Amino acid sequence: AVVSTQSTGEGRWEELYDEVKVLRKACGEAHLKTIIATGHLADMENVYKASMVSMMAGSDFIKTSTGKESVNATFPVALIMTRAIKHYHEHTGFKIGFKPAGGIRTAKDSLQWLVFMKEQLGEEWLHPHLFRMGASSLLGDIERQLHHYCTGRYANNAYDIGM
Repeated sequence: AVVSTQSTGEGRWEELYDEVKVLRKACGEAHLKTIIATGHLADMENVYKASMVSMMAGSDFIKTSTGKESVNATFPVALIMTRAIKHYHEHTGFKIGFKPAGGIRTAKDSLQWLVFMKEQLGEEWLHPHLFRMGASSLLGDIERQLHHYCTGRYANNAYDIGM
């Protein structure tokens, strides 16, 4: 669920809490992934607060953005969000997942995110129940890398890959 950028942008944290709480109830046993839309927030303090409020209201995952905004997953924003996850875990014992989205286009990008997650939250957060990447354009690069690994050359087009 994408949270209201109006309530987060204006610092109306109780409204955000209530919004996520309603979504949590509607989800029942299903996982709730809250999209913070960090590119619309004024500063890092609001990113931290939106992350914390979303987790306190019952989010199982917090996500940087839909991946379609002009500003998507960045390491500075991810640092703030993963620190919020760490603080929340230290105070509650609950583990919340993280999903950066947008701008992750290559296998090298994905490796940087894996290293980042291990350094920030530890090895447990490298598993899909706690970490996912919003990287719809990543598949093409992975296919190219696998083709190179198997053949010794990069694919020229989708035909070379066998799509």
